[in-house]
Amino acid sequence: MPTTATAPFCPSAVTDSVAIPANASLARKLLLFLGPGLLVSIGYMDPGNWATAIEAGSRFGYALLFVVVLASLSGMVLQNLCSRLGIATGRDLAQLSASRYSPGVAKGQWLLAELSILATDLAEVLGAALAFHLLLGVSITTGVVLTAFDTVIVLALQGANFRRLEAIVLGLIATIGACFTVELVLIKPFWPDVAAGLKPTWDVLSNQEPLYLAIGILGATVMPHNLYLHSSLVQTRVNGDDNASKASAIKFARLDTIASLSLALLINAAILILAAAAFHKSGHTDVVEIQDAYHLLDPLVGGAVASVLFGIALLAAGQSSTFTGTIAGQVVLEGFLQAKIPCWQRRLITRGLALIPALAGVIWLGDGAVGKMLVLSQVVLSLQLPFALWPLIRFTSDRQLMGPFVNSRLVKIAAWGLFGLISAANLTLMWFWVS
Repeated sequence: MPTTATAPFCPSAVTDSVAIPANASLARKLLLFLGPGLLVSIGYMDPGNWATAIEAGSRFGYALLFVVVLASLSGMVLQNLCSRLGIATGRDLAQLSASRYSPGVAKGQWLLAELSILATDLAEVLGAALAFHLLLGVSITTGVVLTAFDTVIVLALQGANFRRLEAIVLGLIATIGACFTVELVLIKPFWPDVAAGLKPTWDVLSNQEPLYLAIGILGATVMPHNLYLHSSLVQTRVNGDDNASKASAIKFARLDTIASLSLALLINAAILILAAAAFHKSGHTDVVEIQDAYHLLDPLVGGAVASVLFGIALLAAGQSSTFTGTIAGQVVLEGFLQAKIPCWQRRLITRGLALIPALAGVIWLGDGAVGKMLVLSQVVLSLQLPFALWPLIRFTSDRQLMGPFVNSRLVKIAAWGLFGLISAANLTLMWFWVS
């Protein structure tokens, strides 16, 4: 049975819907529709994105900026497929996969989705631990342990509706954006060089290191579990089963997705630009750790403001991703296994599993391993991405399932092209590893 707003579970995408008055103005409708895209976009700017963008900017300057842009545009295309699927069918990607594939295949998809959530939570643990280390002066190991207590935050959100959660996430995104705006003003990048970095230079991807980072950027941007999450969240905005209501919901969901992911694009681009302008241009091309970036900002900028803002933004990114990761876990668990557990238990299990490799890596390899683990976690996400994309594209291209909202020929070409490109990049990286 669906959970209610007072049940001890995470907010339900089915019962927590937002009423859209039929006679509301266009601006009012757009305002009410905004929200699901924000919850999805926070996964596009989590600490894993920071690690890949900082290392890319430090090592290669602005050369990989075009990868950030193309990855974000790809994310917009794929997230729009998710919103179209959820609105047109009334079911999310996990539910459809469980019903249309054999039990063995569905359980395999569930395990991969859970692995992607675990990889994402590992990045959140490491990012928040670094933020505690930088802002409070505690060891990174202590910071990792402190992240275990974020379950208390999730407990405080039990029974909260999505509008409240969306408002919290919007506030955190605004905090991140404001911090990086001030930092870019302090750093003063040379904008003609930034613009040159937007031009694709495919030669830079012919070597293993930049390709590895590019795939990490892709995995950090288009997270597999976000595809399951978005197809569920958009159902909070559907008011009516008729095609006209669904068409209106799809239109507004598209605007919500593009606007929200554009914010994520600007923040991810700002991180890479900051690293390129502050470190690559000054000869610090070996800055591959977030904590190195934090400590080097002070002498390069001439004050402590930039580094403090950097730490605050990092903490905001890690905590905001905690919310969406928990909800994504509930969507995946309920969709594939038709199982429900209290929200705090879900959070505790996921965080407990993420703490093990985080603590082991820091204790065994030292603080310098944090950046490597962050980038590796994002590459793991990219390697899993095709397994979520295949059913998504197949379902949204099925006319019997989607009816009048089936993918157009152009969208099919774009979606399968992205699938082929991502798969080819992953295979190329694997070939580099074994050769």
